[in-house]
Amino acid sequence: MTATQVLVTIIFLVVIAAIGYGIWFVTRRRALRNRFGPEYDRAVADRDSRLAAERELRERERRHAELEIKELDPAARARYTSQWEEIQARFLDDPHGAVRDADALLTRVIGERGYPTGDYEDHLAHLSVEHARTLGHYRDAHEISRLSERDEATTEQLRRAVVHYRTLFAELLGTGDDHAGVPAQRVGRAAPHDTGSRS
Repeated sequence: MTATQVLVTIIFLVVIAAIGYGIWFVTRRRALRNRFGPEYDRAVADRDSRLAAERELRERERRHAELEIKELDPAARARYTSQWEEIQARFLDDPHGAVRDADALLTRVIGERGYPTGDYEDHLAHLSVEHARTLGHYRDAHEISRLSERDEATTEQLRRAVVHYRTLFAELLGTGDDHAGVPAQRVGRAAPHDTGSRS
């Protein structure tokens, strides 16, 4: 084999390797986008670069793989559904308390499923691996819950918080949103003139 043939062979192998790496890279990126959905775009927006965001998302996958996530048994599912229905039924009389209790109940469900329950940001990171498409609801509910703690949330905001919590709650229970206790329209709706918080 001549030197020219050797050089051509090396160039050919390098090109093939580059194409293979490119295909692997694109496939890996597509898999992250498919798995994390809107959370992928959020991570990219929050980081210095797309590669940094993808490193973080892969790290979330790694940490998630170390968890022992389990499905709820029927008895636990029925118990939590009953508690959720009670929270929604109490909303009209105590919207702030309903939001507080909804947050606490969701945290208990998260813990029983096998997710860490310490830090809110850890909640988000671990939940994002399998529940990225409903995570926006959890974020919105959490923000309203913080407003409620400062007595700055309107009744309509509190109603939306319960609906947001219910979306992730239903997914964690594995029941689907239509079966997570009382339907959304049963949660009290604020009157149009209600712009302040209710205590």
